Amino acid sequence: MPQKPHLNRRIVLAERPNGLPSKKTLKMETVEVPEINAGEVLLRTIYLSIDPYMRGRMNDTKSYAEPVKIDEIMTGQVVAKVESSNIDGFTKGDYVLSGSGWQDYAVSDGSELMNLGQDPQNASWSLGILGMPGYTAYAGLLKIGDPKPGDTVVVAAASGPVGATVGQIAKIKGCHVVGIAGGSKKCRHVLNNLGFDACLDHKADDFSDQLRAACPGGIDIYFENVGGKVLYSVLPLLNPFARIPVCGVASWYNLAGLPEDLDRGPALMGTILRMKVKVEGFIIFDSFPKETYQDFIRDMSEWLDDGKVKFKEQIINGLENAPEALNDVLLGNSFGKVVIKVA
Repeated sequence: MPQKPHLNRRIVLAERPNGLPSKKTLKMETVEVPEINAGEVLLRTIYLSIDPYMRGRMNDTKSYAEPVKIDEIMTGQVVAKVESSNIDGFTKGDYVLSGSGWQDYAVSDGSELMNLGQDPQNASWSLGILGMPGYTAYAGLLKIGDPKPGDTVVVAAASGPVGATVGQIAKIKGCHVVGIAGGSKKCRHVLNNLGFDACLDHKADDFSDQLRAACPGGIDIYFENVGGKVLYSVLPLLNPFARIPVCGVASWYNLAGLPEDLDRGPALMGTILRMKVKVEGFIIFDSFPKETYQDFIRDMSEWLDDGKVKFKEQIINGLENAPEALNDVLLGNSFGKVVIKVA
């Protein structure tokens, strides 16, 4: 369904999910496009980012950010175009990075907008390799993982936008990189296109044995994106002073209750103690100084120009398809950075 100049489609949280979001979790509404006042700009959404963290924001639990309220617009980063402006520094036609969420149009006071200019190349990349996923990979690996040449780095969700970037940066830093992905197609991409040293299918019956064989010298860095059985297979292979940047635990996001493996706590904490493992969770824009972001933009732009980092997007047309796209991300059915082309 295309955008219309006088109607604002918006997707709101209708009810809190119990497990995987259902068709009742989110609903689309149509309202009039808002008018702007002094000190405001009107934005038209071009691209909407779909990310696993969105599932957590549906829960009414204590977290790093307030949950989305019932009947509130679903949260999300977008690339939008300025339709009209009453703010110096923003003119009609500017592309901006905004947190205005799942809707066609939004009004902003400009305080949280990043101006991308009138004609940015690969504008959607500001939601991916040059945006939050790329920065997450860069800062999490380099500032928490602290890779050294020769380290063995294991990356969960290696074909996703964060994991794929983590592995490529680790290779640039001289590491032995083992990726973990779901299915042979994704593993071939990780090996042949991204240049990992190995990639293992976590669905394989002998996955733990394969991981041990791929890491004969143990694991120095495990970049955590999924939790679950992948984490449990990694634990006995961790070397002394191993580092675990915790970016996400996607395999547990849709749990309706406690996980089945309740006895894993002693194994986890015991390994952390005995192996002196550094485990650090992080929320990307809360955990690092602004200088780290500036370093990221400089380094990643150079690596992209030199062909040292490659990036895969999965672009889906239509705002109405955003709920299904989110579920595909949560279930591991997506491939690359998922972006909704709204306009």
